[in-house]
Amino acid sequence: MASTTSGKIAEFRRLLANARSVLVLTGAGVSAESGVPTFRGSGGLWRQYRATDLATLTAFNRSPSLVWEFYHYRREVVRTKQPNKAHIALAEAEKRFEKEGKRFNVITQNVDGLHRKAGSKNLIEMHGNLFVVRCTSCNFIEENTSSPICESLRNRGLPDENGPEIDEKDLPHCRKCRSLLRPHIVWFGEQIWNDVLEKIEKEIQLCDLFLVVGTSSVVYPAAGYASLLSERSILVAEINIETTPSTSIANYHFHGPAAQILPQLLSTNVN
Repeated sequence: MASTTSGKIAEFRRLLANARSVLVLTGAGVSAESGVPTFRGSGGLWRQYRATDLATLTAFNRSPSLVWEFYHYRREVVRTKQPNKAHIALAEAEKRFEKEGKRFNVITQNVDGLHRKAGSKNLIEMHGNLFVVRCTSCNFIEENTSSPICESLRNRGLPDENGPEIDEKDLPHCRKCRSLLRPHIVWFGEQIWNDVLEKIEKEIQLCDLFLVVGTSSVVYPAAGYASLLSERSILVAEINIETTPSTSIANYHFHGPAAQILPQLLSTNVN
């Protein structure tokens, strides 16, 4: 495992310049640098609830009003956030690789859409997106960036306020069949969609350089990608402010914030 030094950064840049298919996995640490709440660990509560208690189909079936308030709040918070230098560096690297006829893809565990906002096109949002909705009846899926997503949610969802339950008929509904909508998010207890897994598998097979950025490397299946690629002798680089299970696997570990490290690593300067 290599640590963060100017020499190692230059060495990594040379490897990057020779790579034909780069795959990047990003996690909550990247979004946290833009001020997006992670809802994990201490202080990760919304009202008295943990995200793991709300981000489930059981919770939605029990109280779609409560769950929609939580997601409406998250949507409104994310609207105020901007991509940071890590998001931008990844989007710029993708454009450069594309011009050179090479592959550069990002798999993100984040649902905030900041990679899209930064300009990433070759993007796999493995857990969905806060601004995409799905019908609970006909499964129609579409992007929805309305603010608020429906009038009944206006000024609702604040962490320190509990309002009356919103009637289901006043929550977001499908424009095709008028059934109740839900966030197009992979909730706890649900499987990642097959088409998404197929896209990820394709990129893993083509990958010749793998970056793990700002992720705790404990949530599967994403947590297993570094190990899988390392077993195939693919170079793995980790960028994180902490030690994770991927640290012992990585050929390179660059310790620090992604917004500081990624622009250095993805620079075209290979001297």
